[in-house]
Amino acid sequence: MGEESTGGLVKRRGCFCSKDDFLPEESFQSWKNYKNAWSEIGVRLTDRIFTRSLDDSELNEIKARSHHNMKKNLNWWDLIWFGMGAVIGAGIFVLTGQEARESSGPAVVLSYVVSGLSALLSVFCYTEFAVEIPVAGGSFAYLRVELGDFMAFIAAGNIILEYVIGGAAVARSWTSYFATLCNHNSEDFVFVVDSLADGYNHLDPIAVGVIIVVCLFAVLSTKGASRINYIASIVHIIVILFIIIAGLTKADTKNYTPFAPYGPRGVFKAAAVLFFAYIGFDAVSTMAEETKNPARDIPIGLVGSMTITTLIYCVMAITLCLMQSYKNIDVQAPFSVAFEAVGMGWAKYIVAAGALKGMTSVLLVSAVGQARYLTHIARTHMVPPWLANVNQKTGTPVNATVVMLFATAVIAFFTKLDILSNLLSISTLFIFMLVAIALLVRRYYVSGETTNANRNKLVACIVIILGSSIATAAYWATSDGWIPYAITVPVWFLSTFALWMFVPQARSPKLFGVPLVPWLPSASIAINVFLLGSIDVKSFERFGYWTAALLVYYIFFGLHASYDTAKASRQSRIEVTKLEEGGNPVANPSLS
Repeated sequence: MGEESTGGLVKRRGCFCSKDDFLPEESFQSWKNYKNAWSEIGVRLTDRIFTRSLDDSELNEIKARSHHNMKKNLNWWDLIWFGMGAVIGAGIFVLTGQEARESSGPAVVLSYVVSGLSALLSVFCYTEFAVEIPVAGGSFAYLRVELGDFMAFIAAGNIILEYVIGGAAVARSWTSYFATLCNHNSEDFVFVVDSLADGYNHLDPIAVGVIIVVCLFAVLSTKGASRINYIASIVHIIVILFIIIAGLTKADTKNYTPFAPYGPRGVFKAAAVLFFAYIGFDAVSTMAEETKNPARDIPIGLVGSMTITTLIYCVMAITLCLMQSYKNIDVQAPFSVAFEAVGMGWAKYIVAAGALKGMTSVLLVSAVGQARYLTHIARTHMVPPWLANVNQKTGTPVNATVVMLFATAVIAFFTKLDILSNLLSISTLFIFMLVAIALLVRRYYVSGETTNANRNKLVACIVIILGSSIATAAYWATSDGWIPYAITVPVWFLSTFALWMFVPQARSPKLFGVPLVPWLPSASIAINVFLLGSIDVKSFERFGYWTAALLVYYIFFGLHASYDTAKASRQSRIEVTKLEEGGNPVANPSLS
């Protein structure tokens, strides 16, 4: 696998847009150039699949393509509140009721434990990368370094989908709780258009308005957004404490019988959807570039916020199911309606107000995080470099923020929550699985140092870990019985054990390391894949369509743009090296 160091000198652009802001690469300067690029499609695709980036490239050269630096003004305290603000929103306030009623019953608390464990394992993997490579690209940058340019792009497309759909889902939930606060039915502010397809015909203009307001705050200042989130999150926590304390005063243990009416399959099916409730913590990793002391602040911020969030979710789920029978839970605004059902109608307004504050925080943090992802992707020219620009005055990526929130608003306007939540869980679980694989590669493979024998052992172990995890999930999704698990689970264990015992680690983390490697990232792979096996087939179909669309875009545009950018960067480095060495020839490094 070739190594890369992308970057190079970038000519500073003015404030006006031109063709070069969107397609500046050599392949797009004329039709002749584009045809020539297509004649090299095999060579270019092979290069992009097998070329890996370098930590230094992501930290310096690629970051420089934004023309201005983001301001380093966040600490661990900001990150904890960002983490909770990013996560505690529509998931707990809406999906808890939906999954308790339709999939798991009171055992929804176990569903939160399962999805929380999966999220926590992923948090550890993200934390090591975020400390070692503190850039705005988050998992996109991590995958470029360890799994190569092509795989990073596929993940990048799903990262964008994750944020757009996540923001849209929260915005639609915002409308439901706003209707409750106004003493209306949760669907009263949505307009139904019969001529549109079912699931996409419930139009939500309020969701669009909320996204526009959030966009304005997100482009002005990251620190300002942090302060708004901090205040909103404090109010949110107070409301959550009220929900728990007041709700438990109306608890009836009879509502906890039966505990798991849909059985273990229902618990895991709900866990796969409720993973949506944990989505957003990865946005914290994208803020590493703006963190004062990443080695200290990121681990505290990520792990701390996820631990607190999991505890809150479990207690709130218990409270809801003790207040009301799972059969009677309202799927649109479960907590508000539950208080009304137990004779505390006045409390539903407090609950609705708290939910609105929480979901506003989620939208704000999501807007900040998704723009930084897109910024770093644009730095590699996989998408137009115009999106990589950082505003000199605000220190924020204004272009990327506006574009992402425009897409979010369009999706939120048309699409119902149940469609959004399932599709979102697939994208996120897929990305988290890739990050766990990338961490194993990072620890066990260093080009030029790892022997071919150890590299082959690593590849074999990862393939078997992934294959046994997929087999376990596939059997769970399609059949009953336990005999196949007696084969697939031991295979997973033995492949992880072989990696631990027979393949030496090639790299030690400099600042923060995931404990229990390879067991923890291997477990993260297994549980993420297992949860994928609990998601409905239609969601996988939508996921497949989106991935196919990504591949079409990549073949026609992203591949050639990133290849040309890497080629120009390589040539620039060769010239600089020759000057430094007095004109002597140098080795020809691989393309970035």
